[in-house]
Amino acid sequence: MRLHKFVPSLVLAAGVALSGVAQAADITGAGATFPYPIYSKWAEAYKQASGNGMNYQSIGSGGGIKQIKAKTVDFGASDMPLKAEELDKEGLMQFPAIMGGVVPVVNLDGIAPGQLKLSSAAIAGIYLGKVTKWNAPEIVADNPGIKLPGEEITVVHRADGSGTTFQFTDYLSKVNADFKATVGSGTAVKWPTGMGGKGNEGVAANVQRIKNSIGYVEYAYAKKNKMAHTQMKNRDGQWVQPDDETFKAAAAGAQWDKAPGFGVVLTDQAGKQSWPITSASFIIMHKVQADAAKGKEVLKFFDWAFKNGGAMAADLDYVAMPPAVVKLIQDAWKAQLKDAAGKAVW
Repeated sequence: MRLHKFVPSLVLAAGVALSGVAQAADITGAGATFPYPIYSKWAEAYKQASGNGMNYQSIGSGGGIKQIKAKTVDFGASDMPLKAEELDKEGLMQFPAIMGGVVPVVNLDGIAPGQLKLSSAAIAGIYLGKVTKWNAPEIVADNPGIKLPGEEITVVHRADGSGTTFQFTDYLSKVNADFKATVGSGTAVKWPTGMGGKGNEGVAANVQRIKNSIGYVEYAYAKKNKMAHTQMKNRDGQWVQPDDETFKAAAAGAQWDKAPGFGVVLTDQAGKQSWPITSASFIIMHKVQADAAKGKEVLKFFDWAFKNGGAMAADLDYVAMPPAVVKLIQDAWKAQLKDAAGKAVW
C-alpha cells in the first residue's frame, strides 16, 4: 500500500450523507498517528454497521491532548498516558484502546525487512550522533555476513509532539544511561542530531526518500509500505521480530487494574518473545460530558471496536485489548463519565 493511503487528516466517515440528520451522530477525535491505520479501518466498518461516522485527525499525541483539553473534539488520543495528577487537574479520564509496536526502519540497499539487527546500544548511539556510519563496529558485530555500506547515517525523528517519540525515548532511556542523561524521554525532546518528520507518516516518507537513513514508526506503517524494519534484542537477550505475537508477549504482564488512569507503559518488558518497544494507545475524554449524546456515541464506537474489531486489528499487527481489560474499561466508563446533571453516560 502506498504511503498516500495514510493521509494525516482524513474524514474517516467516508460516504456520510450531507444531510443534517446523518451528521448529527458523527463524532470527532484527534491525536496520535500510531493508531491511525486501525482507527481508519474501524471507522469504515462502523459506518457500514451503524450509519454513524467518525472524523479522526492524525496530528500527533501532543496535538490530541491540546484539542481535548480545549474541548474542540469529542475525544483525544495519545500514546503517552497522562499521569493521574494531570487527569484529575483537567477533569479527564483515559482508557487504552489498542496496542502495537514501534519499530526502527532503515533505507539500505540490499537490506530486506527484518534482516538487519540493531542492539539498543547501536540505536542509542545513532540517535546520540555517536554512531555515524553503517559499518560502525556496534552494527557490524551483530550482522555477520551482511555487507554494510561505509556511508553516513541520516537520522530521522519526529518533529511534532509524539507519543511514538515518548515510547521510543522511554525505551532507550531505560536501557541506555547515556541516552537518559543526554536526551531523556518525552513526547518532544531535544535531539542531538537528525531531521524531523511530522507524524508517523512524515518519518516514514523521509526514510523512504533518503538512502542510508533510519527512523522509527508504528509497525503498521512499516508493514503496509514494505519498509525494512530491524530486529531488536529484548530484555531477555533474544533477537525478536515485530508482529502481533511479540507485542502480545510484551503486554502479557501488564497490570491494568493497578495503574491509575490505566497508565501502563509497555516498553522493555521481560519475556523471551517480548518486543522491546510495545505500546498502548489511549483515548482521553472529559469526565463531565457537556454533550452527553456525543459522549455516549464515542463510547458506542469503542464498545463496537472492542467487540468486533479484533480481526481487523490483527490484520494490521495491532493487539486488541483483552476481554478482562475491556471489562475494566467499561466499569471506568460507568463510574467516571457523567452528563452535566451527574447522570452516568454509559
